[in-house]
Amino acid sequence: MGAKPQDPDFITDLRIKAEEGSAASQYNLGIMYHEGRGVIKDYKQAAKWYAKSAEQGVAQAQSNLGSMYHEGRGVIKDYKQAVKWYAKSAEQGVAQAQSNLGSMYHEGRGVIKDYKQAVKWFTKSAEQGYSSAQFNLGVMYANGRGVIKDYKQAVKWYAKSAEQGYSSAQFNLGVMYAEGEGVIKDYKQAVKWYAKSAEQGYSSAQFNLGVMYAEGEGVIKDYKQAVKWFTKSAEQGDSSAQHNLGVMYSNGLGVIKDYRQAYMYANVSSYNGSKGAIKLRELMEKKLTAEQINEAQELSREWIKSHK
Repeated sequence: MGAKPQDPDFITDLRIKAEEGSAASQYNLGIMYHEGRGVIKDYKQAAKWYAKSAEQGVAQAQSNLGSMYHEGRGVIKDYKQAVKWYAKSAEQGVAQAQSNLGSMYHEGRGVIKDYKQAVKWFTKSAEQGYSSAQFNLGVMYANGRGVIKDYKQAVKWYAKSAEQGYSSAQFNLGVMYAEGEGVIKDYKQAVKWYAKSAEQGYSSAQFNLGVMYAEGEGVIKDYKQAVKWFTKSAEQGDSSAQHNLGVMYSNGLGVIKDYRQAYMYANVSSYNGSKGAIKLRELMEKKLTAEQINEAQELSREWIKSHK
């Protein structure tokens, strides 16, 4: 049995080999510093050892060094250097580097924005099963960026990513089913994918799932479930969910009718930019006393403070 990574002897031996020029040991020592395994976490040391290994052609070290430059960890943030190292790693077939290089081309960071190049690298990564690249490739097809718009291809790649648990892809796949884009419209499938994304905390999916329950699309109409999901989304700052909660409280749907709560959510929603919530707040003002309005305003302030 070999020494465990946290053993002092293991670290000492690894350091000796790294200093002697072993590319694999340099990469592994970079990992140790990056993740704080057996040593105090130190991004500068991680970047140093990744660089030594990367310069010897170790593909994963190149990818990790690119990430360090991309995020400004242990080095000064430098998108051009990030692109340089992502490219070296991507050319060697590292899926993560290919995906990250695609993102750099998509966003125009460190390189001139080039959607065709973004699609090229997202595709290489996606074909290796990398979920974020599959999602991004789906977005490119859905929007016709770097490729001819093709909803069927978008659905294909969203589905591959969604099946791996990627919440954004699950949400987008739900939207495709709800809208009937690239697939036959199917509210049950939309609910299925919204639910998977919502359960991972994706705010827009939580909101859309609430709408499906409120309208009885793909599920039996259930106002309590609608309130549940609107609440989760609202707590993450979604102004539409906050507005909808105000509507639910004003009409007693899924909750006991409560004009103060309705005013509070309408007030919070309008604070976050919803114009429609202003009308609801004005309607609630007509149903509340001046004292109740003051109480509802205080509830609003407390709610906003506690959900920052």
